Amino acid sequence: MRTSTMPGADDAAAIERTYRESSGQVVATLIRLFGDIDLAEEAVQEAFAVAAQRWPATGVPPNPGGWIVTTARNKALDRLRRESSRYSREAQAALLHADAGSPDAGPVPDDRLRLIFTCCHPALAAEAQLALTLRLIAGLQTAEIARAFLVPEATVAQRLVRAKRKIRAAGIPYRVPRDAELPDRLPFVLAVIYLVFNEGYTASAGDDLIRSELCAEAIRLARLLAGLMPDEPEVRGLLALLLLTEARRPARTGPGGSLVLLPDQDRGRWDRAMVAEGQDLVRACLRVGRPGPYQLQAAINAVHSDAPTAAQTDWGQILALYDQLIEIAPTPVVALNRCVAVAEVHGPGRALELADGLDLGEYHLFHATRADLLRRTGRRGEARAAYDAAIARASNKAERSFLQQRRDSL
Repeated sequence: MRTSTMPGADDAAAIERTYRESSGQVVATLIRLFGDIDLAEEAVQEAFAVAAQRWPATGVPPNPGGWIVTTARNKALDRLRRESSRYSREAQAALLHADAGSPDAGPVPDDRLRLIFTCCHPALAAEAQLALTLRLIAGLQTAEIARAFLVPEATVAQRLVRAKRKIRAAGIPYRVPRDAELPDRLPFVLAVIYLVFNEGYTASAGDDLIRSELCAEAIRLARLLAGLMPDEPEVRGLLALLLLTEARRPARTGPGGSLVLLPDQDRGRWDRAMVAEGQDLVRACLRVGRPGPYQLQAAINAVHSDAPTAAQTDWGQILALYDQLIEIAPTPVVALNRCVAVAEVHGPGRALELADGLDLGEYHLFHATRADLLRRTGRRGEARAAYDAAIARASNKAERSFLQQRRDSL
């Protein structure tokens, strides 16, 4: 047994890894047991604080996630017992609930997927639903959620506080929605899973480009959702989109974790089984004939995956799909992505005209896209300035390094 109680590098890494991989599951489990978001979050934080004290001396347990679940549950129970005189019935009911074991899972057997559906309650504002579920399910911090929504951090903090207050004041139950309620909540559930994957595929901050555990969790949730709602084409479209995107991940980083853009990737490293599954799902969606945003994005990625080389990409078909997508999802980010296809079909000059009309000044990829278009049109001085703007707004080290190399090449 080790005698030091100061966490070394290995201990710290184990605690961080366990937090990234398990915190969302533990929070979801405790919310199901106790029906209190704040209690669950605080108990999980306390459990990790205990881990930081004990693991350096006792070693990392064989099942770190299970250890955190047990410790957090005990912390929550201790708090309820201390406060039982203040909360009385609610505390005793929660204690009985927690000691009784898991209730019937109903139509949604997974704690995290059930929690997503529960938080996507129509009584909450749409922005609050997404922010709260990203916080609870993916363990994203306020700053990371703010970057996902392209809004100030203070705005997200207010949304989280209001959502928790609304749940408590309105007595919104922590239960599995009835089958008839699932479709109404589906758009927000899909958005949450999509945003969790995006945070995993390009981490909003930190040294690493990719958080693989979030990518895997988003795909797992999408598969569960596809099994729960097999007749919803947008569910299959989302799963196809995630699979086709994830299939490229092995080729997306170079030595030292450096970023490799799609045109420069070694396509032999793509996961062909995952590509095939994604393409099969896209074809199944096309047969239904009810196109939606996720199906169209999946179709765009399917076209990319069809091309043996970047030069053989059917950009005309991709632009046509973007034209459909922007009709049903006319967002500035979709319009920016469409500019990339416009540049390939009609030239970078036309794409730059379209990009300059977008209101995305705080989005680092907006400036990165403009920088590339300016470079391709020979406006090198303006391109350098655009790269500087992108670097200043990028929080991920791998992205900043890539953008700096592009700028230096000018």
